Amino acid sequence: MALGFYVNIDSCIGCRTCQVACKDRHNIQVSGPRLRRVDTFESGTYPEVGLFTTVVSCNHCENPACTAACPTGAMYKDEATGVVLHDDEPCIKCQSCVNACPYGAPQYLEQDELILKCDTCMALRDAGKNPTCVDACPMRAIEFGDMDELKAAHPEAVQELPCMPEASATQPNLLIGASEFSLSETFNPVVM
Repeated sequence: MALGFYVNIDSCIGCRTCQVACKDRHNIQVSGPRLRRVDTFESGTYPEVGLFTTVVSCNHCENPACTAACPTGAMYKDEATGVVLHDDEPCIKCQSCVNACPYGAPQYLEQDELILKCDTCMALRDAGKNPTCVDACPMRAIEFGDMDELKAAHPEAVQELPCMPEASATQPNLLIGASEFSLSETFNPVVM
């Protein structure tokens, strides 16, 4: 079994509610790490231009670069669910996982000297609930579950966009409901 996320970019309005809810759940300051990152891009060439938003957290990859780079085993993959987790105890704060991940998922919280990353809200899931980002999204653009079921429910979904790292490197457990503009090879981040 592999668990992962489906994000419908075509439905996402870029409100960042999922990002804020994740920060709130993990008690992260506004200026601190973003375990779920919402970024906006402009794409296309005049006169065919548009905007799209990406919504990315840890993709709980099949071949996670972060676990391969971790010298102590602090970053590891749960064998039952495929979720990539971090254990603070053996972590030596070397940030090898931070530097290895092409998606920027593990992040270093300097003031607390901690590595933080999405754990799919494991405690909530153990209590039978959804990850915080899923329930926070007003457009219901984020789903979480078994990847085979998500693939069956969203056969049109893709695993990467031109603005993202190539999926073949780590095989992310992420499916994306792409919009027309998110598939454009011409894109630039919108800085807010």
